[in-house]
Amino acid sequence: MVTMVIRLLNGLTSLLTLTGISFDLLIKKQMMKFKNIFLVVLISATTAFLSVWGYDKYNQHQMAGMQEPGKLPVNYAGFFDENKAAGNVDFTAASTSATPAIVHIKTKTKARQVTNNLPRQSSPFGDMFGDDIFDQFFNGPRSRSMPEQRASGSGVIISEDGYIVTNNHVIDGADEINVTLPNKHSYKATLVGTDPSSDIAVLKIEGSNFPYIVYGNSDEVKLGQWVLAVGYPLTLDVTVTAGIISAKARSIGINSRQSESPIESFLQTDAAVNPGNSGGALINTDGHLIGINSAIASPTGSYAGYSYAIPVNIVKKVINDLIKFGTVQRAYLGIEYPSGNLTDEQKKELGVKDIDNGVLVTNVPTGGAALAAGLKKGDVVTKINGVTVNSGPEMVEQVTRYKPGDKVTVTYIRDGKENTANLTLRNKSGNTDVVKSETSIEKLGGKLQTVDKSTAAKLEIPGGVIVKETGSGVLSRTKMQDGFVITSVNGAAVKSVDELRQALDKNKGYTVKLEGIYPGYQGSYVYPLNLGQ
Repeated sequence: MVTMVIRLLNGLTSLLTLTGISFDLLIKKQMMKFKNIFLVVLISATTAFLSVWGYDKYNQHQMAGMQEPGKLPVNYAGFFDENKAAGNVDFTAASTSATPAIVHIKTKTKARQVTNNLPRQSSPFGDMFGDDIFDQFFNGPRSRSMPEQRASGSGVIISEDGYIVTNNHVIDGADEINVTLPNKHSYKATLVGTDPSSDIAVLKIEGSNFPYIVYGNSDEVKLGQWVLAVGYPLTLDVTVTAGIISAKARSIGINSRQSESPIESFLQTDAAVNPGNSGGALINTDGHLIGINSAIASPTGSYAGYSYAIPVNIVKKVINDLIKFGTVQRAYLGIEYPSGNLTDEQKKELGVKDIDNGVLVTNVPTGGAALAAGLKKGDVVTKINGVTVNSGPEMVEQVTRYKPGDKVTVTYIRDGKENTANLTLRNKSGNTDVVKSETSIEKLGGKLQTVDKSTAAKLEIPGGVIVKETGSGVLSRTKMQDGFVITSVNGAAVKSVDELRQALDKNKGYTVKLEGIYPGYQGSYVYPLNLGQ
């Protein structure tokens, strides 16, 4: 085979020689032609590459911010797993289980006479025109009649022996509370206790084997989760509406209307809630209680898209304290922090930069748990017992679950480094003692003294209690002035401090009206007081 190839090449060479063509020259010509072809191919390939690259860059610029079909970001990892499939949602089982435990609460406030809350001024013109004419022009009407008032809301039975949770604002000021179950059976309710700070109240009806709702866990609630609101809106019969959790740890400032130390970390939903739903249940699709409906965000007073519920983990703590102690055992970290986002000027004043997460400590009062544990102004609290907190409401929600004396671990950032501190929570007084429920007369807060017989005779009254000083309690939140003489409570005469105490204890937790006189001035004066505060 090799011999044949050699012979063929020799023959080709002889032929080229006979025709006058050199073999080497032929090879050079072929190589030149190959170089030209290679150069053309290289230029074509380079041009094509540059065209594709340029188009890709142009396309990237044009498609900036667009999503590539079929590609998922890391936060969707596992989203389409089989166990994540939503499937059909059915609310019937949850609704059927919960509605028997949701009650209609109806309150009644008795008619009363209301007078101006300040002593009358005497006429500067003496008897020229008479005090009555001066009184009408300068003091206004001496008194006016307020008719009987009725209101309604919702409540949730939380035990088979008849304990009911509702909102404080549902029963605030009521002289009488009645509860009607879905089976139309009605009961007169007794007020066990109230907590205006969280807007929670506990009632009790007599009986046994009541249907009740099962507690859920508000910590497990997630954004986008289906929930149901159950209550008695607009005086309708028991009503169920559906929505989703649209936000958590919301603070809207509504509890500051009834408390100086409001607690707010609401679950926000778009389930339809209207007047009358207050105190009703927010449940998950398993029928478990995850919140107590408390407020709506509305320019009209009716549902406009958002409603707010108190997380059940806060509710449970408040209920247990009210039943066991008569008042809430509220714990405090002992720090001050911004109520909202800081402005650039505030950041500059406080010497802080942008805070990605956590709660900025703006002050550490003396006598508090935080100071004793070494926290300082400028620290950023990021965790309470390992639970991340990104805002004031989230931090409050965690601390609210504990009582004075409980030990917690606080994680905080200082100078860019993470630190931890173990501290013992304290009560508002700065110690760990159990806070006892104040008696009604202690809540008044003033210095009181029984009117002696000679003074009573001069004032032409059978007896009474003189307010020597209004003090810093409930009396200080009225327009009452020192020297006022209390003669009756809710229309029942009182002649001594002991009788006043007994009358107030009968109305513990309710709004009462103290009626009396100012020595040297004509007429009687009435001061409504909320003893639940």
